[in-house]
Amino acid sequence: MDVLVIDIGGSSVKLFQSSTHDVSRFDSGPEMRPDEFIRQVQAHTSGWSYDVVSIGYPGRVGPTGPTEEPGNLGDGWVGFDFEAALQRPMLMVNDAILQALGGYAGNRMLFLGLGTGLGSALVTSSFVVPLELGGLPYDREEMLWERLGREGRERYGHEAWMETLTEAAVRLRNALCADYVLLGGGNAELVDPLPEGAHRGGNEDAFLGGVRLWEDGVKHHEGDTTRMWSVL
Repeated sequence: MDVLVIDIGGSSVKLFQSSTHDVSRFDSGPEMRPDEFIRQVQAHTSGWSYDVVSIGYPGRVGPTGPTEEPGNLGDGWVGFDFEAALQRPMLMVNDAILQALGGYAGNRMLFLGLGTGLGSALVTSSFVVPLELGGLPYDREEMLWERLGREGRERYGHEAWMETLTEAAVRLRNALCADYVLLGGGNAELVDPLPEGAHRGGNEDAFLGGVRLWEDGVKHHEGDTTRMWSVL
């Protein structure tokens, strides 16, 4: 089975074809609506062959697709029929799920995605659970995603960003009883030194995660609006 994996980010969309390992990308941003997204996907994959599609979406996802509009893209995503537009069977999950599933190496893992915002997921030997840890308060004025997202790093500087990340990674790992933390997203490569108990992943993990969504051992729990997946 050939899988087209689409990882939608706040600044770019990355495309991957599973059998040839072809990779392409195009810019996203606050003006990109789903019709333009589909047009760009079709243009960049016109010579590719694929049977099914995996999409990582930067927002909450339910059984029928997005349940909220993305914070860093245009609107119109909720209610859009992506499967009809792409004319292939499709699975859509929160983008953190793709990277977490692709980078999972056993036991209980907390995934933190350091990109435009803060993605998060918890993976055990049986379940992949999407989280919204970025919505936790950092202080009385800011949420955690505002400190650890791209704008937070630019506003407060790298040293303060690293201090916040190091403290948050350790506290969240302990609170969720995770054995380790996987840091993914575009800014993971900037983390030095790594927090205690943390490992570095990469955006390529999303490609493997998108392929794994279609493997026999990964099953979606129908009717679960949080899109919880079991790894059997």
